[in-house]
Amino acid sequence: MNHGEAAYGLWSLVIINSAIFIMFAFSFFKPASARDWRTFGAFAAFVVALFVEMYGFPLTIYLLSGWLQTRYPGLDLMSHNTGHLWSTLLGEKGDPHFSPLHIASYIFLGYGFYLLSAAWNILYHAQRRHTLATSGPYERVRHPQYIAFVLILLGFLLQWPTLLTLLMFPVLLFMYGRLAVTEENQMRKEFGAAYDSYAQRTPRFIPHIIKTGSPT
Repeated sequence: MNHGEAAYGLWSLVIINSAIFIMFAFSFFKPASARDWRTFGAFAAFVVALFVEMYGFPLTIYLLSGWLQTRYPGLDLMSHNTGHLWSTLLGEKGDPHFSPLHIASYIFLGYGFYLLSAAWNILYHAQRRHTLATSGPYERVRHPQYIAFVLILLGFLLQWPTLLTLLMFPVLLFMYGRLAVTEENQMRKEFGAAYDSYAQRTPRFIPHIIKTGSPT
């Protein structure tokens, strides 16, 4: 098969893209505690694993090559477009970069980074004042920073799914959930009844569709 220019083995692109997204997230999240670094480290590992397969070595394509060639005869396994597996599996034609799922991935990524930035701005000023962060995104949910990371991860999965990142995703969800509970316990020790009142009226992860004035 002739797939033109090499789509893989581009390790400089692996490094550049990984660095861009990791540093971009770092500029918003600014990890300080050991818990923050664990959260950010898991995110960074996901990003590196993604770009290694996107531009370095297509492990997922390699492992699924027999099945893919049987199901899609004539498919060029070494082309970049084939790596957009959702488009391949759904039988979409044309450039996968313009497919509905790929466009949706940009929305998830864009909003995820926006939410991460907005949440950090509120949290930063609250920490400086030694008060609870309860405004902005924190008025709707108790952990917008973790929601932001999940949206970013979903955006990447919609764009370029791999076996490794699909396995990592539920692990990261579990990890963020545990970190959120640990963080809440620390906030209760520091702020007591004030945090209990905030937690009673504010959902942990999923915001109320209709905002009400009474606790739920």
